[in-house]
Amino acid sequence: MIIKNIICAPGRTGFFFDDQKAIKTTAQADGNAYIGEPCTPGFTRVRQAGESISVLFILENGEIAHGDCAAVQYSGTGGRDPLFLARDFIPVIEQDVAPLYIGKEITTFREMAHTVDSLPIHTAIRYGVTQSCLDAVAKKNKKLMAQIVAQEYGLPLSDTLIPIFSQSGDDRYTNVDKMILKGSDVLPHGLVNNMTKLGHKGEKLLEYAGWLRDRSIKIAPWEGYQPILHIDVYGVLGIALDHNFEAIVDFLAKVEAAAAPFTIRIEGPVDMGAREPQVEALATLRQMVESQGIATEIVADEWCNTYEDIKIFTDNKAGHMAQIKTPDLGGINNTIEAIRYCKANNMGAYLGGTCNETDRSGQVCTHIAMATRPDQMLAKPGMGVDEGYMIVYNEMQRILALKDVL
Repeated sequence: MIIKNIICAPGRTGFFFDDQKAIKTTAQADGNAYIGEPCTPGFTRVRQAGESISVLFILENGEIAHGDCAAVQYSGTGGRDPLFLARDFIPVIEQDVAPLYIGKEITTFREMAHTVDSLPIHTAIRYGVTQSCLDAVAKKNKKLMAQIVAQEYGLPLSDTLIPIFSQSGDDRYTNVDKMILKGSDVLPHGLVNNMTKLGHKGEKLLEYAGWLRDRSIKIAPWEGYQPILHIDVYGVLGIALDHNFEAIVDFLAKVEAAAAPFTIRIEGPVDMGAREPQVEALATLRQMVESQGIATEIVADEWCNTYEDIKIFTDNKAGHMAQIKTPDLGGINNTIEAIRYCKANNMGAYLGGTCNETDRSGQVCTHIAMATRPDQMLAKPGMGVDEGYMIVYNEMQRILALKDVL
């Protein structure tokens, strides 16, 4: 079966592009907007509508294979590719990518993914086009995308749901109720991305951890509900405590006590501004918490963007878990390899991504999760909880229902 044509359609994502540098420094929240001047190249506002590109492979038999190009909320910072605007990148797909596939035979996912993933183009393009490749191979073989991944990588499909991690956005109280009532396995992310949310020395985060514990117990959806509490602090904790590692570790012990009896994870406790110092910092923090018997887990995010980055963080034990931020890795083949590498080398594998993706990329990532079995998967896209959770949960249930039928 061949690919007859490739069509691109501009789209919206489930959230926004946010200028992280501006938010961390001068920008002021005003309702759902931010007031201030952008600091990151490409941004015309501190917060602007997220954009995507649907890449539609028209197959020989009339079916359509579909993937969505999308980039992370905080594009253009932390070592990531620049802002992804549809008008700028549809011509790149049409001129540089489409001719590599049109008129060509659908072969294997790995072969087709390598064709685009080897190109020096924006990670978002490689992300979306490889989704279309996987869908095309699945449609040719009349299989689920998860089955194709499992077959090509020699993996057993999961027989159970992968733990789902819900994110709250700024509405970190009301949205937590939604997560608990739906039985989210991991919550709430929290979006602690400035000093106002953290507190001068972290006191607001401590208060929040205690509230999460109490709320999870009070409105638990069933007896014995035991969510993992996972909070992303975007390096702001390091700023508050002057990057004093002993003070940071002491604070993590206090957070653990406030969250007890629940397991707690802190994502991005520091942001050292570049990969090498970030690896060194998270490796040191992991050693320190373990040597002191602190069970709080540290999650790597900033500067842990590509497959090579994830390998380096894993090899150096820089944190207990790596977020595999799917759009940042480019082709979804890299997401698959990253999960496999983490699992083979005793690093927690968090199949993440961004609120700024689409329903389609969330579905495709769910198929990857069911084939590779990471420790948790982000409910995406969006920050409203219900929609992202529904997309990921329902797709997992469809895979479980169909995997022994197809």
